[in-house]
Amino acid sequence: MADLGYDSDFLQTPLVPPGTGEVAGGALLDYTHFTVQMHPSRRLAWWVAWNIDGLRLFPSESISRSGERFRADPRIPASEQTLDEAYADNRLDRGHVARRSDLLWGTLEEARAASSDSFFFTNITPQVDDFNQSGRGGAWGLLENAVLAQDGLEDRRLTLFAGPVLREDDPTYRGIVQVPREHWKVVVYRMGGELRCKAFVLSQRLVLARWDEQAFLDDFDTYLVPLDLLEERTGLTFAGLWADVPAAELREPGAPVLVEEVGQVVW
Repeated sequence: MADLGYDSDFLQTPLVPPGTGEVAGGALLDYTHFTVQMHPSRRLAWWVAWNIDGLRLFPSESISRSGERFRADPRIPASEQTLDEAYADNRLDRGHVARRSDLLWGTLEEARAASSDSFFFTNITPQVDDFNQSGRGGAWGLLENAVLAQDGLEDRRLTLFAGPVLREDDPTYRGIVQVPREHWKVVVYRMGGELRCKAFVLSQRLVLARWDEQAFLDDFDTYLVPLDLLEERTGLTFAGLWADVPAAELREPGAPVLVEEVGQVVW
């Protein structure tokens, strides 16, 4: 039986997912190795929380995605999800929040179930094509790989939180969805006996007026940011991290730092 949902005790310290303040969240949905909190009105994930067991991680190519399709989660109304009509005939990708390759661990049964679960539209946001690879050496798509490669990483385990930055002034596309200008990610891990954390924001610069004609900007910047700046930008709170991770770690860097390659990040 596959383990469902985010495991808050995965790093031997209770790490609760982000809080949404006084605003009630949408549906809370558990999948194999990850959990999604939907936004109550934006039809996108507010946050996604997941775990990676690097010692039991299957190579991405070893788990077939043949026959998989992006699909609505039947547990909530289709009207509460952003579906295919937002992605047809343009350069908007159906972008995973929790990376498929991050979830392929455990038994073979679990890895296959996690792969399939990753294709629910609840784990998908509108992303300019090549989101993970474009610009600045593709740093965004390599963050998890980079920390898993560190010699001092204890038990080869990571806990991650991520999602789109949902701002009121995000541009509306086709009258269907407000497309996020930014995404965020928090990586939590143990190194040298200490719980550590790094927070990142990635911008996708958008000009939507002519997207159906393929004319728009699609450059990307990844920034390492202090956690309080991320809280301010997202409206989410990370009480569990402030309680258990050294404050000096969470306040570094003092200002956003452009990450042009993952080698810049001191894990």
